[in-house]
Amino acid sequence: MKTIITYEHDDAGKPGISPERRNMSGEEGFSLIETTCAMVIILIALLGVAFSFTYAINYNAGNQSRTECLAVLQQEVEQMRAAKFTPSVTDPGLTGGAKLPRTIISSTGKRFLVTVSVDNDPNTAGIQSDTDVPVPTIKEVTISAKLEAPSPGWQITVPSTIVLRRVRAN
Repeated sequence: MKTIITYEHDDAGKPGISPERRNMSGEEGFSLIETTCAMVIILIALLGVAFSFTYAINYNAGNQSRTECLAVLQQEVEQMRAAKFTPSVTDPGLTGGAKLPRTIISSTGKRFLVTVSVDNDPNTAGIQSDTDVPVPTIKEVTISAKLEAPSPGWQITVPSTIVLRRVRAN
């Protein structure tokens, strides 16, 4: 059996490319420009994902620091609530005035700066000490805690403060 191959001829009568060969011209697939554009779009999407991860890590680190700060603050509040404030005895921690700031190290090793002030007369402006009001019936205790060396970011401006009042009890 013989196979006959026919060629097309152009207008000048020269043989050309057959229609079967014309479909195999190598123009299938993607061009270099199309693949470059696709790579740029994928790169932009990956940069967005990387930025989102960076933001989430920073936000979670700040939340962890805030949680630890609240735990330190809660511990200080419990110590103030356990202090005696009776007609005969007042614990030294409840003496009026501003206390010196002190550093507390959390269980994870973060250092927190804790400041305590005790106001012997909360109805008067300012902080009254034991010399201003020697026999107070109510005390307002303000406890503030913040990171001693905060990392850059939103957690720099987030100290935790709590105000509690104690009345003289039996």
